[in-house]
Amino acid sequence: MELILIRHALPVRRELVEGIADPELSDTGRIQAMHLAEYLAGETIDAVYASPLRRATQTAEPLAARKELPVTVVDGIAEYDRTSKEYVPIEELKASNDPRWQQLVDDTWAERDETRAEFGGRVLAAIDAIIDAHPSETVAVVCHGGVINSYLGGVLGLAESPGFFYPDYTSVHRVMASRGGGRSILALNETAHLRGTDLPIGLYGKRA
Repeated sequence: MELILIRHALPVRRELVEGIADPELSDTGRIQAMHLAEYLAGETIDAVYASPLRRATQTAEPLAARKELPVTVVDGIAEYDRTSKEYVPIEELKASNDPRWQQLVDDTWAERDETRAEFGGRVLAAIDAIIDAHPSETVAVVCHGGVINSYLGGVLGLAESPGFFYPDYTSVHRVMASRGGGRSILALNETAHLRGTDLPIGLYGKRA
């Protein structure tokens, strides 16, 4: 089967004194999600899954609507910051030299409830369950940068490098998964649907 991992679109910035941030998509993010849906419209997709966090479910909705499919929410593919009281897009942290940027780079960010191993185990179990449920099909899974890094890092044997690359907003990552457990990465960071739109792509800005 083909597994299509998709990072969510750009959410709003939200910093609370208490509670869970769980931001919705920004106006720009909603446009990015529409471009994603158009990009994948011509492909056969048999199911659409999403993290329970709003930035993921809202990114999945235009694609699911185009495919006339429900969005199936899977708790196990939520990001490691799911209970954080703040969400600041990573490019904003870097641009302002915010100390949280370096914490993310060093993997020392404190706003998480799981160890790296616990997070990786949860993500692996959830994605493998999705794969097992869809033999010989193509499935889109809208989730998060940390989830994508963790899963693909595991496929590549990079368990000690949890942030080995930066997934762009609405980027597409393809994995071929066999019934015997084999996993082959077909593509990383597809963003053709955002090129030429003048929309932000992520940490490295816009691309012509």
